[in-house]
Amino acid sequence: MTALNSPVEAGMRALVLLSETFPRRLDVAQLVYLDHAMLHSGDLDRGPASLHPDLPASPGELGLRRRLIEQGLMVLLRAGLADMTTTDHGFMYGATDEAASFLSALEAPYVSQLIERADWLTSTYMHEGTDVREGMKQMTQRWSDRIHVSPGDLGEDVL
Repeated sequence: MTALNSPVEAGMRALVLLSETFPRRLDVAQLVYLDHAMLHSGDLDRGPASLHPDLPASPGELGLRRRLIEQGLMVLLRAGLADMTTTDHGFMYGATDEAASFLSALEAPYVSQLIERADWLTSTYMHEGTDVREGMKQMTQRWSDRIHVSPGDLGEDVL
């Protein structure tokens, strides 16, 4: 198993987000958007530098990320670091009491950088009554702007 973009790494990132939003619970869609924003925070207004580089296929990342986050959540559930509840809106995930002490025991700089960005995201986008999906629209709008190029933006030699 590879450590990069594995269920364990995705679970670790989800755990950072769940711990930062504790006691608030998040669904998979919120975790997918927040995970992407945490890694690509430089794409957001006044966001800290991105942890991962921009790729031409960034918009396609969200589709792949959902499955990875779901697998990561299963790792967290088995380890007792997260729990799941059902609501009228679907499955909601939250950090357990053990999550914060587990994260504080980790000394890797990458984990510290994830925590810093998760803190920034939650303080910037996760206000009471705010739908995280609305806050992330600026990211998908930038992708759309990059994809939709008008003929006037192309040189004459291309046309």
